[in-house]
Amino acid sequence: MNKTQTAAAVESRFAVSAPLEIRAAEDGAGVAVAGYAAIFNERADIGGYFQEMIAPGAFDGRLGDDCVFLVNHEGLPLARTTSGTLKLTVDARGLHVETVLDPSDPEAAAVIAKMRRGDMDKMSFSFRVEKETWDESGDMPLRTIERIAELRDVALVTRPAYAGTEIALRSLEAARASAEGQETQTARQRRMRMQLVLQEG
Repeated sequence: MNKTQTAAAVESRFAVSAPLEIRAAEDGAGVAVAGYAAIFNERADIGGYFQEMIAPGAFDGRLGDDCVFLVNHEGLPLARTTSGTLKLTVDARGLHVETVLDPSDPEAAAVIAKMRRGDMDKMSFSFRVEKETWDESGDMPLRTIERIAELRDVALVTRPAYAGTEIALRSLEAARASAEGQETQTARQRRMRMQLVLQEG
């Protein structure tokens, strides 16, 4: 089965193979942080329920969203796109994040220390889906996120998290129900055509 569905609830995902980079800012005033919040075409196992992949183009039109840089998707923002302190770009690999944290900000200083020690070295992003595709032809259902409806935040995270798994599972059930309905309709049309052929014969 390969079926497209739409969803609107907020989810968050973890960039599995994309560690953060930290260095002194070029002007010496602050600490530059860079990394990928999302990687394209990388399959992630979501709690053993399904696999998920983000398609290239999923963030098209979303880089202008009012997106904030958070810790574990909560608290006060450390940076923000609309203020110019957070830069989001998309390249062949995925969604790239850049910001310069101010060490004079106590919240930023605490995060910088944890990143330098390696206690926080991964990123995540929070989003709403506009278009997705489910494929159940393999051993495990595969969800491909084709287009993002809203990019809410990017975040430093302490551990892998897949918030919104239940939302995706509901979407999978809806895709299955829709496919079953289409199969029933197709079978009904096939029977009608056979009846017409028999009548004409």
